[in-house]
Formats: sequence, structure tokens, C-alpha cells
Amino acid sequence: MKISRSISFEGFKFKGIKKNLKDKFKKILHENNEVINSLRASYKNSYSKKIVSKIKKYPEVNIIGMGGSSLGSCAIYNFLNEKIKKRFTFFDNLKVISNKINFKKKKLNLIISKSGNTLETIANLNFHAKKNDKNIFITGNDNSYLRNLAENLKTDIIAHNNFIGGRYSVLSEVGMLPAELMGLNPSKFRQLNNLIKDQNFTKSLITNVSNTISLVNKKKTNSIILNYDEKSSDLFYWYQQLISESLGKRGKGILPIVSSMPKDNHSLLQLYLDGTKNNFFTFFYVKERSDKKFKNYGMLDKYKFLKGKKIEDIKFSQFQATQNVFRKKNIPFRSFSINKRDEETLGVLFTFFILETLLLAKAMDINPFNQPAVEFIKTETIKILSKN
Repeated sequence: MKISRSISFEGFKFKGIKKNLKDKFKKILHENNEVINSLRASYKNSYSKKIVSKIKKYPEVNIIGMGGSSLGSCAIYNFLNEKIKKRFTFFDNLKVISNKINFKKKKLNLIISKSGNTLETIANLNFHAKKNDKNIFITGNDNSYLRNLAENLKTDIIAHNNFIGGRYSVLSEVGMLPAELMGLNPSKFRQLNNLIKDQNFTKSLITNVSNTISLVNKKKTNSIILNYDEKSSDLFYWYQQLISESLGKRGKGILPIVSSMPKDNHSLLQLYLDGTKNNFFTFFYVKERSDKKFKNYGMLDKYKFLKGKKIEDIKFSQFQATQNVFRKKNIPFRSFSINKRDEETLGVLFTFFILETLLLAKAMDINPFNQPAVEFIKTETIKILSKN
């Protein structure tokens, strides 16, 4: 079934528990919710065209932010890399400065933190930003460290929408300002208005959530993504945070695990096929254009079936073959097959996964917007650092 012009979706092959999901989905769409609003074409970015024109001249951009402050824009950059001319570097973990970095070259730093007090972001800014750099802060707290620093530096501050948590912020200014600097069109990402009119999309989404709830009720709580597209790895690290941080509460949750295929055929597939039965799977494949074929010269007869084939032919055959084996072994899976890389396709995927998460949370009676347990680590870390 097609859920958009370029995405084919095959859902889990069984009937799950509905739990009035259609009504719950309608309620989500009609709530006065800024996360939902950010998926619509009508969402107003908090930055102006003037600031974009002022900073788009920089050929190198650093994104300094943790979790949802950088994962979304990193997913965009790698999924659509062939369309992007500029170089983006993502400081999304504590990293040591490389000797190869050219500190004399002037760069643009986008420093992103909703709270304005994220320890790792503050540290990375201190380590990696240089005097010659241009700094732009995207932050939401009026009395935070980063806002006060930006004011001291007399640099531009862009308002982070206070009602959109980091992991949901990819289609807000947090992801769309970097997308504009990549030369992409934000309006093409925001597809919600069209998607909710499409019966294939809504039916697939609701049935998918229904079946996922049934799997979770059967103690299958490991969601393993079999990713056949290297350029989509960061999309699924974004998804990993979205699902884990939104649903992992009160002894409940789903653990997303990203598996790189077909490499993991030779390390993890044995476990997937014949090990513990607490897993369900997502297959993900993107069709690539490739003219490079196997050389016929010197190939032995035993593998003559490879003559004239492309790398993509092998990858797609493995994608199909693994699904065939999963069907025979009654291993639950769903499958996404992508025919085109563009803003619209990625926008549909972002929207599908965000709506999926919100609907799962409704069905599981979980608040999808907070992450109370994480705050304990932040407090404890600051306590230890303050002692030393």
C-alpha cells in the first residue's frame, strides 16, 4: 500500500486491538497542540527570511546541540545529502577537538537548546566555537545560561517554541532553519494537511499502532529496525530517541534498536531468526540510482548470476529474501520501501513516526511529552562536578 507518492508500506500481517484508535487519532489532530501544528503547512517559523539571507553565505555550518536539538537536522542532512552543497558538522556528543579542524576559517555555529542549560551543549560551544565564528542561538528559556551568554555576545537569538520538546522539533525552527541553510524548502516537509485526507495513510497509521499495541501486550517490546540504507541511519537514531523518551515511563515502553543491513546478516541475523521471541521488526529500503555493474571479466561460473548486476540489485534481493524468510517463520514485521529522496518523502516519514508515537502514547495511557527520569542524571552530574 502506498502512504505517499514515493513510500510503499506493508504493515504487520495480523489484526491487533483497536482500542478506539480512530477516535483517539481524531482527538490528537484536533487538540491545540504545537507539535501537531509544526507538521502543518501553516506553521510560522520564529526566524525571519532576513536572518536566513544574512547567514546563508557561510559554506560551513556547525550544529551544536544534544538529542532532539540536532538529531532531526542530522537526519535531513544525511538523507538528502546529494542535494546539499554546504558542509555541516554535528557536535551532538562530547568530542575532542581534531587537529585537522581549520580554526582560521570563519564558520557559522547554530547553538540549539530548548532549556538553554544543556551541559554538553555549553561544553561543546566552549570547546569548538572560535572568535571569528558567527553564532546563532536557538533557545527558549528567558533566564538560561545560553540566552544570557547570547545577550553578552550581542548575537542573534531565535525563539525555540516552548511547547515543542526537542524530539518533536524537527519540523519547527529547530530543524527547518538548518534545512533552509542546506538549500532545502521547509514547506515541502510539512505534509500533514495532505496526509490526513489520504485514507491509505490514516488507515496504515492506525492499523500499525493497533498491531504494535498487540505485540507489546504479548511482551514483544524490542523494535528492531533493519535498515538497508546507510543515509537513513540518522533518521532512525532520531526515531530511537522519539520512541524511547516518549514511551519509556512507569515500567512501560518500546526499545528501538537500529540494525545496519545487510552487514548484520553476518552478526545478528541468527539471533533475529532463531533467538528470543520478544522482538518485532521494521524493514527499511531506499531505491538508489546506480549505473555501476559487476565486471564480467574473471568471474567464475558458480557466481555468473552476478554478471550485469548492480550493488543495488544484491541489496534489494537481500531485502526481499529476508522478508520471505520472516514470513515463513511467522516473525512479525512491517516494511517501508522508498522510491525517491526529497523533502516531501522525508517529511512524510517524520510525520508518520511522530503521529505513531503520539497515538501509541494515547493507547498506553502515557504522557509522551515529558522525560522525568532523565532529570535525575543531569542533577547528579552537576552535583559531582560542583564538588571537584
